[in-house]
Amino acid sequence: MKQGDIWYVTFGPHRADEEADARARSTRTFRSEVDAKLFALQILSKGWTASAGTLNPHQPKQVVGPSQIERWADQGLGG
Repeated sequence: MKQGDIWYVTFGPHRADEEADARARSTRTFRSEVDAKLFALQILSKGWTASAGTLNPHQPKQVVGPSQIERWADQGLGG
């Protein structure tokens, strides 16, 4: 995690994929919500799954689950 990052995106192949392995999941951190959304859109375009949120101690705490990530990432990128 880089100094000043407040958002994360965790991503990986869908578990239904035969070649997918739970250990294949990764996390990247970002300074802004817009950067996290742009990255999430790239991950989703690969057909992978993702979730996102804010890192502690950033307030207010936000968590975006896999079922909400597409709508969140595509919300005008306005943050």
